[in-house]
Amino acid sequence: MGVAVGAGAAAVAEPVSLPGSPEFAAESRALDSRPLGYRFVKRTFDIAFSAFVCAVGLIPGAVLCAFIAADTKGAPIYAHERAGRFGRPIHVLKFRSMVADANDVEKYLTPAQIEEWHRERKVTDDPRITKLGRVLRKTSLDEIPQFINVLLGQLSVIGPRAVTYEELDNYTPEQQRQLLAVPLGITGAWQSGPRNEATFENGERQRLELDYARSASLGHDFGVFFATFGVMFGKNKTGR
Repeated sequence: MGVAVGAGAAAVAEPVSLPGSPEFAAESRALDSRPLGYRFVKRTFDIAFSAFVCAVGLIPGAVLCAFIAADTKGAPIYAHERAGRFGRPIHVLKFRSMVADANDVEKYLTPAQIEEWHRERKVTDDPRITKLGRVLRKTSLDEIPQFINVLLGQLSVIGPRAVTYEELDNYTPEQQRQLLAVPLGITGAWQSGPRNEATFENGERQRLELDYARSASLGHDFGVFFATFGVMFGKNKTGR
């Protein structure tokens, strides 16, 4: 608990609720202004679309897993902890696109790249990404296992990017509550837009994500949905 002193008197600062705590969840939930009808339509779409993708991708996904295991020398699917809705921890599933010991950043990255990694959680020309992994990332196929997260109610198809707790430090406490007031998404305004140009460092990524969280709508979702296919299949390729 911090203490602020002014005008000859001491004032005790109000404690800040932490992501994942009951207090944070209540404060974040109060910022969700989405209409009930919109929430119902969105969740219905999430379930139907994700079930379709999982059914169609079951056999191709199993074959792809074999190639990924051979390419990365690791488990083909991995789970990464992220801050979910209201700050509660979730484990986001992805096809592995990096070498199995990618967490050993000192082994693969230069000091400048390590600094970029800690700041943006991505690295330009990351040497840890395998040849197959680059294809998976360029086409966003590495995200396919996240449709399981959607079926479990942990993610939505469209929403702000699920970030790590470390990345949450790029937002003010009030912005954190706003960002996590809505379901996080597999794709969103940042992923389908200027991903390379919109960074935490210049503040554009925060602006895009918060704009969506404050004004989510079916029209906004449709725009993001179709823009995502443009990114996947060659139009407006912006990296990851």
